[in-house]
This record gives sequence, structure tokens and C-alpha cells, in this order.
Amino acid sequence: MTDAPQYLLVIYRATREADGEEPIAPGYVAEELDRSPSTATETLQRLEAQGYLEYKPYEGATLTDRGRETAAELHERYVVLSAFFRDVLELPEPRQEAMQLVGSVSSVVTERVAETLLDAEKAEADERPPSVE
Repeated sequence: MTDAPQYLLVIYRATREADGEEPIAPGYVAEELDRSPSTATETLQRLEAQGYLEYKPYEGATLTDRGRETAAELHERYVVLSAFFRDVLELPEPRQEAMQLVGSVSSVVTERVAETLLDAEKAEADERPPSVE
């Protein structure tokens, strides 16, 4: 699916931010992913052919049930990866790094990263001095 996961994730996040308002304009998607409008349009058309979204020229993209389910899973991975890159690796651009990898990481890897984050939080909490009340 090449960079299709990023497209689905951008549309999913934009829909959530707009309180479910769709369609999402292709220009917005192109800008968010730093792609040309023609590349974004071609990719949206390809995703429509694969059943992930409905695309109407000059209006935008609306996720299908299949697309929404896939994008929700990608969003969970994105959130975990962003937190890992920010909190553990302390990368300067954790969200951009997460966006690049979100479609390349399996659910097993995401679960392990989430466990690592929880272990790191627990270890940090264990090292804190008890609060004085």
C-alpha cells in the first residue's frame, strides 16, 4: 500500500478534528503530506478503487467502513509510536517520524512498544520520592 496508510490516517484525523464532517479536501491531504495535488488525487483515486474511501473530484474523500476500520488501527499505532519517539527516544519530530512508519509497523510491534512505554513509566514512578502530605 506504499504511502496509502498516511493518506488514510490524515483523512481519519481530519474527520475527527472536524467532528465527523466529511469529505476531506484533496488539497488538505496534499498539504498535510507534503505531496503535489495531482499525486494526492491519484492516490485518493487508487484508494477508492481499493475500497478504502469514496472520492469525489473537487469535493474530497470520505472513508468507507473498511477505510475507517483500517484508519482507526493506524491511528492507534500512530499514537503509540509518537509517544515512544517523544518519551523514550526523545526525537525532535516524533509525530513526523510516526507518520512515516505507521504503515510499516505490525500490531505486534506496536503492542511491544506500548508495553515498553508502560514499563518506562512504571520505572520512572518507582524512582520518584514519595510525596509528603
